Amino acid sequence: MATLKDFKGDQPTWCPGCGHFSVMASLQKAAADIGLEPHDMAIISGIGCSGKISEYTRSYGFHTLHGRALPIAQGAALGNKDVKIIAAGGDGDGYGIGVGHFVHAVRRNVNMTYVVMDNNIYGLTKGQTSPTSAQGFKTKSSPKGSVESPVHPLEIALVNGITFLAQGFSGDIKGLNEIMKAALQHKGFALVNVYSPCVTFNKVNTYDYYKENLVDVSSFDNYDPTDRMQAIQKVRETNGLLTGIIFKEDRPTFQELTPDYPEIAIAKQDLNLDVVILEEIEKQFQ
Repeated sequence: MATLKDFKGDQPTWCPGCGHFSVMASLQKAAADIGLEPHDMAIISGIGCSGKISEYTRSYGFHTLHGRALPIAQGAALGNKDVKIIAAGGDGDGYGIGVGHFVHAVRRNVNMTYVVMDNNIYGLTKGQTSPTSAQGFKTKSSPKGSVESPVHPLEIALVNGITFLAQGFSGDIKGLNEIMKAALQHKGFALVNVYSPCVTFNKVNTYDYYKENLVDVSSFDNYDPTDRMQAIQKVRETNGLLTGIIFKEDRPTFQELTPDYPEIAIAKQDLNLDVVILEEIEKQFQ
């Protein structure tokens, strides 16, 4: 049986204290805890500091282009139902250029897990305002303060039909590990948004800030994680500063609704469809 050590890949080069260390360790331990082996899992990552997680984890992996982790991950999930597919990226990667893919992945309910390391800033490019940066946030790209309202990923996920939504914090690795295990075992599209502080470029959204402001959903009276409207209400009341499993629903996955998809794709491949198409195009010039 695999252990946390079996999932460790290359030596990370993240800044000392980066929240991504906790995210990666929680994910790797969760995979081992639920009985996965490295060959049972594939991590599809985007561009940014967070994108290195596919290199730092020993499993199948694919480092994609900026904002394109979800299309690749969905294709992998549809092509091989026996491998646990995990897409991973940051707030700039997933909620900026990748936000269109995010919305459609949510509504499709493909059976996979999406982990977003949200540090409210572009870290890899040395500290610019990101889609989740608060209005008035000052960075190299907004020296007088951002005039834009931030993206609200939790609300976007809920109103577009997410079947599993959770939010963790890098400063609570045990709680994050439990969230990761639940997400990996969920049947459908699971989003785990993680507040993962950037200790180098973001001096506002720090570990101390989150420790002072985050509230766990377990502290709410009579909270029902299967009530979508209540989940939306609590997300708005706390301005998204809550942790735990926020919402979960049992609904048929995209794979269950398209049981013949892999077989159809393989059949087309066997027909050398690309050759057939090229032959048809060439006929137009004869």
